[in-house]
Amino acid sequence: MSNLYYQKTTVRWSDLDANRHLANASYMQFTSFARIAFLRDFGITMNDLGRMSLGPAILHEEFSFFKEAHEGDEIYITVEIAGMSDDGMLYIFNHNLYRSDGTHLCHSELFGVWFDLNTRKMIAPPAEFTASLRKSFDGKEVTVLTKADLANLSQRPKNIDPTTFTASL
Repeated sequence: MSNLYYQKTTVRWSDLDANRHLANASYMQFTSFARIAFLRDFGITMNDLGRMSLGPAILHEEFSFFKEAHEGDEIYITVEIAGMSDDGMLYIFNHNLYRSDGTHLCHSELFGVWFDLNTRKMIAPPAEFTASLRKSFDGKEVTVLTKADLANLSQRPKNIDPTTFTASL
């Protein structure tokens, strides 16, 4: 696992659920924290994104939980790009969470896009962003994504008649 990107954090009391272990939502917060640090460390800052009205949007995120984490545990969160479109607009991130003893706690995979914060449409990031992100997987094989991969996401929207919610019980 050489050149593995990771961030470290400690499980806080506020990260726990009623079972006194790391809450599912906290795993998502930890992966988000590590992913934003990853972007920053590869030259993409929140200030840059704000100036360009560009944002990352997650379309699908999936977690598999293996072991519990508890208050005070030191957690390592890995970040790896597993797929990207040629223009960088589409991406897949993989995350793994480990205790300091190497115990694998959780795996997460997310599929996302960059989008314009003004038009609310998908958009390719600037070429220098894509070039910076490609450095993170230099020499590794990643999946080349296309817009067709959007159609293969496991869930599709299914609208409902809004009167369903106003019917008496």
